[in-house]
Parts: sequence; C-alpha cells; structure tokens
Amino acid sequence: MRRVKRFCTGHWQLMLLTALIFAFWSTPVVVPLKILIVLLHELSHAAMTLLTGGSVESLTIDPQQGGMVISRGGSRFLTLSAGYCGSLLIGVTLFLIAVRANWDRFVMGLLAAVILTAAALYVRDLFALSFCIIAGLLMLGSSKYLSHGFNDLVLRVIGLSSMIFVPYDIFSDTIARSYLRSDARMLAEEFGGPTLFWGGAWLIISGLIIMRCLRRGLGANSNMSLRQLKRIRRQRT
Repeated sequence: MRRVKRFCTGHWQLMLLTALIFAFWSTPVVVPLKILIVLLHELSHAAMTLLTGGSVESLTIDPQQGGMVISRGGSRFLTLSAGYCGSLLIGVTLFLIAVRANWDRFVMGLLAAVILTAAALYVRDLFALSFCIIAGLLMLGSSKYLSHGFNDLVLRVIGLSSMIFVPYDIFSDTIARSYLRSDARMLAEEFGGPTLFWGGAWLIISGLIIMRCLRRGLGANSNMSLRQLKRIRRQRT
C-alpha cells in the first residue's frame, strides 16, 4: 500500500496525462499525435534502410494514419522490423529524456531538423509534405522560443502517445486484422512463418520495452516542478 501511495505521489502528473490521452483517444484532438507517430514509424523504416546500405526513394503518410516508404536495397528483415519497434524506441527515448534529463529544447530542435530534412529529401505528396513542414516548424519554434518546461511537456505527450499507440497498432494491424498488407505480412511472405507470429513477437517486444521504461526510467519522482507549470500556463495565456 505504501508503494502504491509513493508511486501515485511521485508520478501523479504522468498518470493524469495518460488518463487525458486515453480520454481523448478517439477524438480528433489526438489525430495529429497519431499521424506524428505514424511519421516516426516511416522514418524508422527509412533510417534502417539507410543504415543497412540501401536508398530511400520516397516517404509518405496520409490523414487515415497510414504511411509507406519506398526503398531499394538494405536489409529487408531489419527494415521491415524497424517500423513499429523503431517508432516505439523513439517515443520511449523522448519520454525518458523529458522525465530524466534537461535536453528538452535541444531534442525538440533535433527532432524538427530530422522531420524537415526527411520532408525535403523524400516526401512528395501534398498532405505529407504539409504535415512535415508544419510539425517541423512548430517544433523548431518551440525549441527556440518556448521554455524548457513547455518542451518537456510536449516530449512527454509524444512519448506517452507512442507507448499507447504502437502496441495498439501492432495488435490491430498484424493480429486482429492479419489479412492487411502490413509489415508483418510482408515479413511472413519473405522470411516465412505466419503473420500472427511476427505481429505477436513485435507486441511482446513492445511490451517489454514499455515495462523496462516504466520500471527503470521513471525514478522516484517524475513530476514537473510548480515553477515549470506556472511558466507553461503563462505561455499558453
């Protein structure tokens, strides 16, 4: 009972933020966050393609929270596996940086630079290009002009949303609807095994990553200070 009380006292802000994300999950308010996480998914595919010696021809996302990367060469196995796991790792990393470090403004600027560079090099269709430019410029402006606390809060929201969205998306796309042309389906066609196997493996991996993050990364207290909250409130008004 004491452990539960200490946890609630030390992390009540994260619990509240998680509850708010769940409350608005099926509303249009969270759609931009979901599309951003899809973008991180596609960027993970693209990054792994480049890291394993391939080339990226194009990258796209759509308003229905879908996306695609067209690439040549590279490790097909690692590239297909990088989407869900890579976007989750990015989300967890952003979350842990927000909770445990003071690099929020730098990381926000770095994320903006990555998104804008990818848009310039690989994105061609109007919606994806517009979303990347708007998201990148907003992040760039936030990192330059807004407080550490505001950037901290935004990174927490992105990280938590990733930890909610990615496992749900894995289950929905690869297990509940295994007939879809998903990453797991393509992996099954090219390397054998059923789609459910690859989807289940990614779901287990994502669960382990999230549990590791929560058990080892939060520390005793993850709450933002009263001073940070006051500065965020002044900037919003």
